[in-house]
Amino acid sequence: MSPPEPSYRKIVGAGLIVLMIVVWAGLVLAAVPWVGRWPILVQAIFYLFVGIIWIIPLKPLVRWSETGSWKAARTADGATGAAARKSV
Repeated sequence: MSPPEPSYRKIVGAGLIVLMIVVWAGLVLAAVPWVGRWPILVQAIFYLFVGIIWIIPLKPLVRWSETGSWKAARTADGATGAAARKSV
């Protein structure tokens, strides 16, 4: 028995993740001339923030590549995420 073929969503999702990282890195690099003039502690906060904030759009993209839906599954009681998966 051969292993199942990955769905197109997983391939497209992986490509979009790489594209998003490249675009985000380009935007951050474009800000370097201005950010470089800031005090070092402010720069550190900025880079910490932009180093974390790119993850936020990743969750719906990964959800879509895994399930085909952009939104989290909801149960009859309105639970989403892990709570919805446990109750199913």
